Amino acid sequence: MAHRQTQINKVDDADIQLSEVRLSEDDLNALGNIVGSEQVSTDREQRIRRARGKSYFDLLDWRSEATIDAPDAIVAPRSEDEALKLLQWCTENNVAVVPFGGGTSVVGGLNPNDGGLRAVITLDLIHFQDVEDVDTVSKEATLGAGLPGPQAELMLAEYGLQIGHYPQSFPYASIGGYAATRSSGQSSAGYGRFDEMVTQVTVVTPQGITTLGHGAPKTAAGPDLRQLFLGSEGTLGIITRVRVRLHDIPQSKRYEAFQFPDFETGATAMREVYQQGTGPTVMRMSDEIETATNLTSADKIGEAGSTDAGCLMLTMYEGTPEHTKSRHEETRNLLLKLGGTSLGEDPVRSWEQGRFGAPVFRDGLLDNGAICETLETATTWSKAAELKAGITQAIGDALADSGTPSLIMCHISHVYETGCSLYFTILAGQREDAAHQWWKAKEAASKVIVEQNGSITHHHAVGTDHKPFLPAEFSDLGIDILRAVKKHLDPAGILNPGKLF
Repeated sequence: MAHRQTQINKVDDADIQLSEVRLSEDDLNALGNIVGSEQVSTDREQRIRRARGKSYFDLLDWRSEATIDAPDAIVAPRSEDEALKLLQWCTENNVAVVPFGGGTSVVGGLNPNDGGLRAVITLDLIHFQDVEDVDTVSKEATLGAGLPGPQAELMLAEYGLQIGHYPQSFPYASIGGYAATRSSGQSSAGYGRFDEMVTQVTVVTPQGITTLGHGAPKTAAGPDLRQLFLGSEGTLGIITRVRVRLHDIPQSKRYEAFQFPDFETGATAMREVYQQGTGPTVMRMSDEIETATNLTSADKIGEAGSTDAGCLMLTMYEGTPEHTKSRHEETRNLLLKLGGTSLGEDPVRSWEQGRFGAPVFRDGLLDNGAICETLETATTWSKAAELKAGITQAIGDALADSGTPSLIMCHISHVYETGCSLYFTILAGQREDAAHQWWKAKEAASKVIVEQNGSITHHHAVGTDHKPFLPAEFSDLGIDILRAVKKHLDPAGILNPGKLF
């Protein structure tokens, strides 16, 4: 089995205590008969790499002295037929299955919960990395679910095409992960969310293999069953391939940053731009605290400081030279009219150069006794300011109750005609029970989100972290519908137990 390049920072693998393998030699031989013995591993390092994702709770687990529950084996099918036989064997033998793509979940989506079954395996999608059936006329291609995002973009570039999807997790995330979590990338203002790009999805369930999505651009033939699996987080089936809409690699890029006096003025400007359709490819704005913090030297972060810098807004435009020029000029004129002051290109170029580095910064802070975690939601424009204030207050109060001051920052990075995302970054000192400390803050914020009718997650997905709050968003009947579908597709409950619902 090929080894993935993943990293656990500041942790010595030799110090990690893993749960014992519960599968017998007969079990492992049976799995080997399905996929080939070389595609089955109980190697300690491989089990470690697939035992957790990238959430704050995951990182705390690695740094604890507790025994880590790891998958009992990693199994890597090479085809949909092998994956189906594997799921059927697991159904018959009471073994849970957790799918694995890039390992970047930040909501507990990868934790190897056995759901009360006798063992749990990781189904690694590493062999599903093909780019197939590239249609350069219609601008579509079929991508394997295990294909890393950067590799997909490189392979499509040979055809002059791109997905244009750049989430924070881009260096490691996979195509299947994009689909299973309804990922939203940093260029969503221009290219849309990933679930909006998917035209077909192939799924393996214990009941069989299906490809959903007719292939035509639109259809009125009943409900769109693709949407049942997009965002299902491996609980209803294993996504093995997706067909996606593509875009030309841009011939031209333009950049411009703007300063706004306050968050509400800047948010109003973003709304006007998007509703009028001038169309930046990237549009994001930091609140006063995040703007001031980003302008502060590292040794001063956390000290009370001036917010005179206002709010920094970044815009970027991609496309043909003519198209980027016209969109840039229209947007620029509107933002200046609505209270913005131009800051030139440099802030945007600086952000673009370092935009995937935040996780490394977070891990370093954690190793020095700090909480550095994120939380996100989405709401309508009319409710954004109130929800932002409510979440900030809830997190600040909860962390103050634990005995530590906090620095709470927010930015808007995904915009729609009717609303936007709100993305919070929180810095605080760790207390003795760091997991409980953060959970109380996250729980308080989540309750405010539910009360004010925000989404419990805009793009991080549900996993285990947001599961308690999903019924409020779905309704009890909605959860019953999901459970009924799961009961039919996965009667033994082997697929990613304990996640989503």
